[in-house]
Amino acid sequence: MDVSVRQLRSFVAVAKLRSFTQAASALHISQPTLTVQIKRLEETLGLRLFDRNPRSVDLTRIGQQLLPALERALQDLDSVLLDVQDIASERRGVVRIAALPSFAAGVLPDVIKQFREDYPGVSFVLKDVIARDVLTMVRSEDVDLGLTAGDTRFPDVTNLFAARDEMVVVYPKNHAIANAAKVTAATLAEHPLILMYQGTSVRAVTDAAFRKAGTAPNPASEATYMMTAIGMVKAGIGLAILPISAREIAAERTLRSRKINDSNFSRPINLIKKANRTLPPIAKAFSQFLAENLTTALAGSASHAPGRK
Repeated sequence: MDVSVRQLRSFVAVAKLRSFTQAASALHISQPTLTVQIKRLEETLGLRLFDRNPRSVDLTRIGQQLLPALERALQDLDSVLLDVQDIASERRGVVRIAALPSFAAGVLPDVIKQFREDYPGVSFVLKDVIARDVLTMVRSEDVDLGLTAGDTRFPDVTNLFAARDEMVVVYPKNHAIANAAKVTAATLAEHPLILMYQGTSVRAVTDAAFRKAGTAPNPASEATYMMTAIGMVKAGIGLAILPISAREIAAERTLRSRKINDSNFSRPINLIKKANRTLPPIAKAFSQFLAENLTTALAGSASHAPGRK
């Protein structure tokens, strides 16, 4: 049944105002155009909706029955269209993002807070998962964006922004490594180390850096969470190699951190999305905001690291 929204609006306007002249004025159309709209609607429905005479316009019984339902339909449609306009204008919406736990607990909260100052109607769904799960969730479109480390050079993934996240060694105050001229893989291999568990981007970077240096770490323990690694360092079990973006480093003021003098001890940071897929307007706006502010946020994390040399 070929019924247009304009025809429905014309019907409701005439039914409410009981006048073609007033309805045409309210709709900002000519009276002949309005008359044609009503005529076509009646022809399409096969029903007479109005009884007209030179002095009055009255709804037929069928017209009276249709009016409440059509009013509700138009109100629902208007509500949907307003929501769509809000989404298109970036005033509302949900940004779904998957990120490594270090980013989810570190740089992202501050960036999200800054973004919401300009877009208070926007909400976020933040999934903190390991690197391979970030890729999986972006590929399956469970999230709009992914903030991850490691290799993202895949045909079904588009890189929106790239940066580097350097690694630091975390150690107790007054530890001997604080006096080393520089910290290298060989220097680190001389000390017991708390390593992150297999499968994390931090562990992958650490293992690869030691291999490239032609040496091997001396593992004292393995930790799943960075806060656990920090606790082990505090207890004197060993030193930890963590990304400078990790807020856990700043959480323990009795510890110190120091840059590792080896460029292999750093991990790439990539903001990604599903290739050949259009981001929702608000997710696109946030991706641009994040790309513009991520480097600054990482620098801020570095400045908060305790005792960093």
